[in-house]
Amino acid sequence: MNSPHPDATQIAETVRRQDVSARSVVAAALARIAEHDQTYNCFTTVLADSALADAERIDHAIAEGKEPGALAGVPFAVKDLFDIQGVTTLAGSKINAEKSSANKDATLVTRLKQAGAVLVGALNMDEYAYGFTTENAHYGASHNPHDVSRIAGGSSGGSAAAIASGLVPITLGSDTNGSIRVPAALCGIFGLKPTYGRLPRSGAYLFSSSFDHLGPFARSTRDIATVFDVLQGYDADDPVCSQRPPQLCTPELSKGATGLRIAIADGYFAEGAEPEVFAAVEQIAKALGVSQRVTIPEAHRARAAAFVITSCEGANLHFADLKTRPQDFDPATRDRFLAGCLVPGHWYVQAQRFRRWYCDQVREIFQHVDIILAPTTPCSAPLIGQERMTVNGVEVLVRPNLGMFTQPLSFIGLPIISVPIQRSGQLPLGVQIIAASYNEALVLRVASELETRGIVAAPVPH
Repeated sequence: MNSPHPDATQIAETVRRQDVSARSVVAAALARIAEHDQTYNCFTTVLADSALADAERIDHAIAEGKEPGALAGVPFAVKDLFDIQGVTTLAGSKINAEKSSANKDATLVTRLKQAGAVLVGALNMDEYAYGFTTENAHYGASHNPHDVSRIAGGSSGGSAAAIASGLVPITLGSDTNGSIRVPAALCGIFGLKPTYGRLPRSGAYLFSSSFDHLGPFARSTRDIATVFDVLQGYDADDPVCSQRPPQLCTPELSKGATGLRIAIADGYFAEGAEPEVFAAVEQIAKALGVSQRVTIPEAHRARAAAFVITSCEGANLHFADLKTRPQDFDPATRDRFLAGCLVPGHWYVQAQRFRRWYCDQVREIFQHVDIILAPTTPCSAPLIGQERMTVNGVEVLVRPNLGMFTQPLSFIGLPIISVPIQRSGQLPLGVQIIAASYNEALVLRVASELETRGIVAAPVPH
């Protein structure tokens, strides 16, 4: 493990061979967190005692010749909306801090532990997952490891920054309108939003139920695939969880992009961003020999409909607290929830009708292509506290516009990975690799080929 940030698969291999102990790996991660998290503000809870105890159990199991799991001894952390037994699930809020601790782990936390991974803590986020910046009024902003004066993105900002800074090799986040992909892009790492319903959400504090996805962050495609394979499987406790059998992606990585029909999204996805953003997409397209372009129709309306549905569902979830204790919300989320309370019901119904039509249009496109390439964000990471930004000569608000390229795609639950484009000496940017539903293996194959060829990689902060 000579790399400054060894990936999870490397760690697990060395632990299984007993080259290092799980306890030493976890102790080192805890030491990094203690030393550096005051700079990045990724963690809301650190579970040092239980993490060391779990690591020792893994070491004992290996010594006894037992199978320790695919992620043996790998430290991981989760966005603070995943239930952790014995810990209060904050979901970035002051109000939740008054609630009882969780009586069991979220399903995905359990599955990672069963694979030998060791939970070291919970991670900062936008309040109730409503935001793209992780500038939390209660718990502070998470800082981008590539420039600590800049945002990490959100709402899974702590999850992305913890990977980019090398505090842990695996984290979990959630993605409603782009909350995995946006921080992955701004922090220069890999972030996978699986198909809607592909991974169970049991034990996770939801924001907008018809949009919410859970997924992993990591520094390599191999780690993303390994974690995704561990997490797959039906769970009856999540009513939208797919009953499709797991499709293992790790064995598929070596196939690369060979034989895949790949296109670049034009129209809406080729406008309204900094030139360097589109240059990143073209760099990947050129590497893959791609020139075909496709138009996803009415993507701007999809984004508008996503705003309506998100605000309505989120406001409904928090309606009682909005009436009785609005002062205890982060002002940035409270005001948007209050606006959601005032959206006419027929707007919500019409947005859902449009959603079905739009899904049909995109499904038809995927009859002719396997993969679509698109930008992840319209720019690199803005400054912490920055309210407005100039993008391609136009001044816009930061918070609602960081997700302009992610919202129209999570709107219909497609599997997407944001990959970090190689940009020496510059702030990170990401590109989305998009496939039809249940085709996670395809997006991971393309990401793996790009990584193997050095086109995409997670840079180490200086």
